[in-house]
Amino acid sequence: MSKKKFALLLGFMIFSLLTLSIVIGMEVINYFNTKDNIQISDTPEKNNVVPIEENIPEIIEGEESDENISEEENSVEEPDSPISLAFAGDVLLSNHQLNQYDKGNNKIHGILSKDLADIMLTADIMMVNQEFPFSSRGTQAEDKQYTFRVDPERVNILSEMGIDIVTLANNHTLDYGIDALLDSIDTLDRENIKHVGAGRNLEEAKLLESFELQNKKIAFLGASRVIPVYEWNAMENKPGLFTTYDPALLLDEIKAAKQNHDIVVVYVHWGIERAEYPKDYQRNMGKLYIEAGADVVIGAHPHVLQGIEYYRGKPIVYSLGNFVFGTSTFQTMVLKTEINTENEIVISIIPCQSNNGYTTLKDKKQWKEFYKYMEQISFNVTIDENGVVHSKE
Repeated sequence: MSKKKFALLLGFMIFSLLTLSIVIGMEVINYFNTKDNIQISDTPEKNNVVPIEENIPEIIEGEESDENISEEENSVEEPDSPISLAFAGDVLLSNHQLNQYDKGNNKIHGILSKDLADIMLTADIMMVNQEFPFSSRGTQAEDKQYTFRVDPERVNILSEMGIDIVTLANNHTLDYGIDALLDSIDTLDRENIKHVGAGRNLEEAKLLESFELQNKKIAFLGASRVIPVYEWNAMENKPGLFTTYDPALLLDEIKAAKQNHDIVVVYVHWGIERAEYPKDYQRNMGKLYIEAGADVVIGAHPHVLQGIEYYRGKPIVYSLGNFVFGTSTFQTMVLKTEINTENEIVISIIPCQSNNGYTTLKDKKQWKEFYKYMEQISFNVTIDENGVVHSKE
């Protein structure tokens, strides 16, 4: 073989060896790349190689990823905060209040001080007694010393006060007759403010309103033991109020509400105007409501504060007095009610006053004196420096 041929043959062999080395090297690299992406199945025939973009790691049942363990270790379950209910007494949007509201740019703060309005707005549920109908219609009741009516366009003021629900069971809801009552119901419905104690018939008048907060159901009922004439009673086919001169119907509604609610609140219109102490019938009926299943009983009508009493560990607040009204009220309050996860109820009082149509918190320096006054007109309770009411029993 010539030297030239030998050189060509040797070069070809070297080239072939280099090519083979490169091919083998590529196969080795590809093998190890795909090896890492093989998913193993419990069923051998299903073992195969899947594309990288589909190779999503799976957490085997009973095991957790380091990421999940880290998240669980770092997470701290926050306890549920108490549910906050707030109550105030009689609300009447008199011409004086409306003029105050319309003055300047203050609007709601022309009626309520900002700090008081903030307390009302931050409560989970705020309830008052609406001592008038929203209407521009109707005939004024005869032989009645005071008759009230407010233009429906003013309903936004209740919302700006933070009011979520009202009771209509009182001695002014029908001051301008059935037409005004129906207008009031429709107006509140449009504003998404719930209402109890009056309706298009008895079934509707005695109907409860229900709220659900933090997996707890809270029922509200309203009834009156003060109406000027019998005809104000709701009937089967007649609009009117749910009354409780005979407590039997209200007791039935409380018992029914308690069957599927955690908390039942009863707001009742009763008592004697300007009397600081409840009548015996108020105390007796309040206890009957508790026995039937009520957890909180709130009263109105006397236009002044009346005391507080516990019965079977549940509070009865006999009168919250005037709150936003046409007259000055130097002693009024917001009742704060907190409900914890065990359905335990803690009530506290926030001292307020109303002067010249403007309702505010009392000066802090007067709070201790206010607490002492409330203790004096109450039954077997003490009120601590924070306004929390405690039963002595």
